[in-house]
Amino acid sequence: MTSAQQPDRVQADQHPSPQSRTSLQEDERWMVRALQLALSSVGLASPNPAVGCVLVKDGTVVGEGFHAYDRLDHAEVVALRQAGEKARGATAYVTLEPCCHTGRTGPCTEALIQAGVARVVAATGDPNPQVSGKGLARLRDAGITAEEGVLRREAQEQNDAFARYIRTGMPFVTLKAGVSFDGRIAPPPGTAPIGRTTFITGEESRAEVQRMRHAADAIMTGIHTILNDDPLLTDRSGLARRRPLLRVVLDSALRLPLDSQLVRTAKDDVLIFCTIPVTDRQRALEAMGVRVERVESSPEGSRVSLRRVLERLGEMQMTSVLLEAGSQLNSSALTEEHVDRLALFYAPVFLGSVAVPLLGAVDAPQIHPDRITVDAFGRDLRVLGYLRDPWL
Repeated sequence: MTSAQQPDRVQADQHPSPQSRTSLQEDERWMVRALQLALSSVGLASPNPAVGCVLVKDGTVVGEGFHAYDRLDHAEVVALRQAGEKARGATAYVTLEPCCHTGRTGPCTEALIQAGVARVVAATGDPNPQVSGKGLARLRDAGITAEEGVLRREAQEQNDAFARYIRTGMPFVTLKAGVSFDGRIAPPPGTAPIGRTTFITGEESRAEVQRMRHAADAIMTGIHTILNDDPLLTDRSGLARRRPLLRVVLDSALRLPLDSQLVRTAKDDVLIFCTIPVTDRQRALEAMGVRVERVESSPEGSRVSLRRVLERLGEMQMTSVLLEAGSQLNSSALTEEHVDRLALFYAPVFLGSVAVPLLGAVDAPQIHPDRITVDAFGRDLRVLGYLRDPWL
């Protein structure tokens, strides 16, 4: 990683005493464990956030938990139940500010208060306007020491999708692509047989892509990718998930082949957005388990409105979308400013100028990603960069 993220820290001054440094190191140690637990929520908790909690007393873990499913207990309650009476006087390390409102479950603040927890350390505040600072304030009012900011950035990155969704009602969109060193995403058109994808990147990168699919609620592509590659677009990570990965195709004229892999494997987890009226083809697709929705056209009238598609996915509680598409859809998404993050896997290969480029014409100002990190996967390099901060 070439630009390591430094943990955000809450400090009383710029020159902490050895004692305060030791305390901070201890807090970070236990928060790392809470963040590891929160990873177990990925694929299970959406549309709720991924949260982990560790209860520590006298230097020993007495309880821990993570939020597993949308309608089950939150991480704090799971940890408190495990700790029992040992929770009294303990410190709770939680990756997200405890909730103080009653939704599908009771408020975690009240559970912490009733258990007699002495101190609560939250990595970051909750972006949910219903909570935002109120949870920590409630704990302080009850006499509990409540702090925020230990490993804030790391905790926020775990819940970028939740932050974007809860603030805007729109999903967090990651544009993912495998790219050659000369900026190409596929061999020249017509050189690869349909249904036999020519991979640019190596096995390690493809395994990471499966983990990214596991973390997403939906994967989206355009009809040209389907016609050219006939992909499955499934989550093959082998990790548990609460609901199937929704496979979304933008297909304005409803050209999706009935014998495509998508249609043949559809079990109500394939959603096609089109712009044409009901046809016999739509009825045939629906009979095979494909869902079809009509939306308005884009402003120029030639394709599906990408904004309306994302709004509709937000209405369906899809908090995150992985965009794996071709040049045209990639360009449209960037031009219309629908992309939150780029994930480009660069492979050490050159495909030449006649190969398919990452982008077509991008009618937008120059794009300058922020918070760039680079990680190696085998011989490939993944470059992650944010186009906007979902927490702001």
